Amino acid sequence: MKLSQTRIALVLAILVATTSGCGVVNRIRAKNQLNEAARAYREGHFDEAEQHSRRAAELDPNNKTAPMFIARTIHAQYRPGVQSPENIKKAQDAIDAYQKILANNPKDEEAYKAIAYLYGAIKDEAKLRQWITARAANDSTEPEKRAEAYIVLASKDWDCSFKMTELPTNKITTVDPSNNKATVSYKKPKDQKDFDAAQMCVKQGLSEAENAIKFDPNNESAWSYKTNLLLEASKLAEMDGKTDQKADLQKQYEVALKRTTELSAANSKRKEEEAARQAASPPKG
Repeated sequence: MKLSQTRIALVLAILVATTSGCGVVNRIRAKNQLNEAARAYREGHFDEAEQHSRRAAELDPNNKTAPMFIARTIHAQYRPGVQSPENIKKAQDAIDAYQKILANNPKDEEAYKAIAYLYGAIKDEAKLRQWITARAANDSTEPEKRAEAYIVLASKDWDCSFKMTELPTNKITTVDPSNNKATVSYKKPKDQKDFDAAQMCVKQGLSEAENAIKFDPNNESAWSYKTNLLLEASKLAEMDGKTDQKADLQKQYEVALKRTTELSAANSKRKEEEAARQAASPPKG
């Protein structure tokens, strides 16, 4: 026998009310699980905190807080400096959890920076560079953040060259006994591959510094790395016996150094003025 329209409407109403009620109950239960996760986290029980966070996500899949709780609690279980397979896997699990957050919110800075930190911590330089390069090349990223990414890359390439040029076997310091003045000169390493690698790093680093300046023209760090990379280029030119090239690079270095010094002075002045304003402001409350 067929149900009347009135009875059908009543059944549907009951189903909707029941479903809605379950949804509300599950959301409340999910919040309780997150509260338990926070408690366990504060007490240092990170594995327990992770389980509560996962349960919250199961109860309320639309909860926007649970995914970050999951990522943070896994991240907290990673032990910096321990290179065991189990510990590295824990870092990778945390990276995967942060990646899920970025899939829903590409502008989440905590997730982005946490992934960069973890790649560095487990010494996966290839993936770290790939990760930072992706942000630097992303047209949808704010210019200042793209500049920051290029600065990080430039810093790595500067470090690559600096470690080679400053080796005691490549850096020669002589002291003139007549005036006790020290003079520094640079000698090409015995292995040509080391020299070529440093040259490649400097070339790449200068390009990255220029890109950083393009996106943030008054960024002191960008100019500072350009300055230091030009100095590295000058050292390499000396090692290679290219006197004219060294002289030209030295001039470029002086120009970049002047701009870096100007920006540093301006930033220092701005900080002093801000500190003075805060000191002069009446206390709140």
